[in-house]
Amino acid sequence: MSRLRVFCVFLALAVWAAGPVFAGEESKPSLLTQGKYVPDIATFLNIGACSPTGFSWDGKDVYFISTMSGEPQVYRLLESGWPYRLTTFEDGISFFQLSYDGDAAIVGAAVGGDENYQLYLMDTETGRLVQLTKKPRVQYGSVTWTHDDRHIYYRSNEENGRDFFIYRMDIATGESEKIFDQVPGFNVVADLSRDDTKLIIGTYTSNVNNDLRLLDLPSGEVMPLTKDDKDVFYDSPTLMPDNKTIWLTCNDNEDGMSRLATMTVGSYEIQYVDDGWLDTRWECVGVGFSRDFRFIGAATNEDGYIRLKVREVESKKEIPAPPLEGILGFGGVDKHGNALLSFSSATRAPDVWKWNTNTGEVEQLTFSTYAGIDRTMFQEPQLIRYKSFDGLEVPAFLYLPPGYEKGNPVPFVVEAHGGPEGQYQPAFIRNVQYLMLSGFGVIAPNLRGSTGYGIDYLNLDNYKKRKDSLKDYKAAVEWLIANGYTEQGMIGIRGGSYGGYVTMGMITEYPDLFSAAVNVVGIVNFKSFLERTADYRRHLREAEYGPLSDPEFLEEISPIHKADRIRTPLLVVHGENDPRVPVFEARQILDAVSESGVVVDSLIFPDEGHGTAKRENTIAEYRKQVEFFNRFLKSEAIKEE
Repeated sequence: MSRLRVFCVFLALAVWAAGPVFAGEESKPSLLTQGKYVPDIATFLNIGACSPTGFSWDGKDVYFISTMSGEPQVYRLLESGWPYRLTTFEDGISFFQLSYDGDAAIVGAAVGGDENYQLYLMDTETGRLVQLTKKPRVQYGSVTWTHDDRHIYYRSNEENGRDFFIYRMDIATGESEKIFDQVPGFNVVADLSRDDTKLIIGTYTSNVNNDLRLLDLPSGEVMPLTKDDKDVFYDSPTLMPDNKTIWLTCNDNEDGMSRLATMTVGSYEIQYVDDGWLDTRWECVGVGFSRDFRFIGAATNEDGYIRLKVREVESKKEIPAPPLEGILGFGGVDKHGNALLSFSSATRAPDVWKWNTNTGEVEQLTFSTYAGIDRTMFQEPQLIRYKSFDGLEVPAFLYLPPGYEKGNPVPFVVEAHGGPEGQYQPAFIRNVQYLMLSGFGVIAPNLRGSTGYGIDYLNLDNYKKRKDSLKDYKAAVEWLIANGYTEQGMIGIRGGSYGGYVTMGMITEYPDLFSAAVNVVGIVNFKSFLERTADYRRHLREAEYGPLSDPEFLEEISPIHKADRIRTPLLVVHGENDPRVPVFEARQILDAVSESGVVVDSLIFPDEGHGTAKRENTIAEYRKQVEFFNRFLKSEAIKEE
């Protein structure tokens, strides 16, 4: 399926290992049968993950990205079922775009987490690489092949470091030319017509607003496809073979929910597909088609759970969904009707599956390692809702330790997701499972400003309403205490990126609420963040947080200016090469807090960017997190247990 998001998560998970009982054998005394134990966090972080990234039209070749080597690398699945490794980048790869004939691919890779992805041409049979771009200060992306596999289109900010324009490269010579620079800003290649004559370009002005344009490649003429005077998000556009009809998702409707829709080139009108196929209570978050346009697939976000629906385009006959409950995504469909799927859940590591749309049969193709841990011991979260300060109902996922007895307080960690437009989903998260099996509870709210619940909910934390979202986290803690899950002195908070800001915001606005806090690559000073973030990101982030032209407001919401209020033990984690939230954010809060006498610890990785990617660094980070939470959230009695 082209342009359909693959919802597959490379985050962390954990579990208990229990002794096996073998059929036909009498149980024998053994270390393996003497109860249960929780291995070191490093064991959990060695659980694998596999995600589909390419599928040949004849169905012969399957390509996937896996972390089995420590960093994400590309593999081809041989006919024997053995994974043949194609890439060996020290920092792993960022993307892989297969050509139409399947003989070649474009690989994107960066160094040390700096996100300046360079382009490499790969021979998919051998893995041989030719580097196409060599500008380490430039970011390349949104690669699309022409259907004859002679050219690629891509975006690049090479002209000024700020604006992404669109380029075309001749694969035979490596020569490139700029083909679109009429509109400055963050432009991406969204789709290419099947006759290679028209290109849909998406232009983003914020994380919740974009516009679409159609570039006629022979003439160079550009025409707008969308027109609106408010924040509207157009996603997953696919230009049909008639070069007139576009399928997409859009949220320009009464309830602001992303819906499956069509539009016609030359008309700005959006026609929503409301024929009963999709449940309109939920957002449609992705749509795509098979190469022959026989099938259409759509993904819906049902309270954080991703469901797939597939039907034939002409007959509208629905294909019964595969019997897999969890987070699903398409990775392609071959000419025989076999669909490549990603599949994971809170208790199952991401793997690649094949689904025969003709027979309904499913087959698991990859088998991620569980590092010797019995996955039947993994725990599913509960989806709960609680009321915030103004009566708003906030959904959240509640993770409880095995054997938890209600009314018995346990140490708890509040999980603050990034974004802020993100959404916490009950995916395969190793470290959350480890915390549960170590006696912790975890609550992960989807506070106001989260995606998945419509535009009104999304906009509830914008600009001057920024700190209302912090009140949602406070309400979550109050709900936990009121319902007997935990008590004061046993509660911690952690978050990454925007979630790191949340962590710092909470311990400065509510100094007595938490007993431990972990800030991972978080914002502490919105002014210095906006001044120092990568040039191509600044305008998008100002649209969310507030402009540099309003320094008084940015100062008012910045935790750095309230550092003297911090009484919570604090752990700060950051990467030296972070282009999104520069490491200066970590250094200034560490300087401010270290002078106050508050317990503060840190991990600054010289070879990482916006979060840890190398396995040894990830292990070091989560070991430190676990030690930190054990030290400050568990009583001596709990520690002895």
